Amino acid sequence: MKLSVTAGGFALYKESDIIGQCSVTPAPKGADIASLSILPQWRRKGYGSYLLKEILRRFGGYDREAATVFTAPLPADEGEGLFWKKFGFVPEGGRLCRRRTPDLTAVRLVQDYLAAHLPHAALCIDATCGNGGDTAFLCRLVGPEGRVLGFDIQPEAIASTRARLETQGLAAELFCDSHANLLHHVRPGTADIVMFNFGWLPGADHRVFSTADSSIPALEAALTALRPGGVLSAILYSGRVIGTGEKQSILGWLRALPLEKYTVLVCDFANWADTAPLPCLVLKK
Repeated sequence: MKLSVTAGGFALYKESDIIGQCSVTPAPKGADIASLSILPQWRRKGYGSYLLKEILRRFGGYDREAATVFTAPLPADEGEGLFWKKFGFVPEGGRLCRRRTPDLTAVRLVQDYLAAHLPHAALCIDATCGNGGDTAFLCRLVGPEGRVLGFDIQPEAIASTRARLETQGLAAELFCDSHANLLHHVRPGTADIVMFNFGWLPGADHRVFSTADSSIPALEAALTALRPGGVLSAILYSGRVIGTGEKQSILGWLRALPLEKYTVLVCDFANWADTAPLPCLVLKK
């Protein structure tokens, strides 16, 4: 089975024969599907579902962090209506419509808070680069006049972050070094934001992950690096592989911070699993 791009959409092949077609027009937040058809002899075999899933995927319909809207003609009969309903399409204004609101992830919650609370940040630190998502966010936040430092102990994380930044036309000072050493590179009391996203590097060896032995000294260094009014963010993880040790140790450390110097927020998602990412914020007074 192969999906090929055509002048007006896509064609689904089985070996050398076209068994399905879809006419699609891209839209700013999704696409308008003018028609989708499978040859009668190939219906009820999953090919229509495959074709529609691919259209949704290619136009961002499964992106958890983006709002999308897809439209299609009203169904000709009840069976066709059930097919579209399975993928979230409902009648709206004389058409079928599939609207998807972005999920509120732990990462998005932290980034939205930082962008709203410190829109004019000038010096920011990504203490756990990973694949560069937070680093890129900080680069956009500070703009061309700001400064962003990124740390990760894994060379592949630094390489992945550098490639991501280059693709997006962004730049940061990247260090293949422990985040516990961030004060070697920035003066105390000068950073607006320090971000941590603990756990493991997505797409890499999951047997390599952060632990409290290095994470807590890095958090302490981050508080020293922050200016009054600055914010430290940390997303904590737990699970079958990494256990709960780091998460519980950091939570204990956060709750012991003196109120006269810091305000600490632990943002629990009440209806998520206990192992879901846990976003935390420390506001330095």
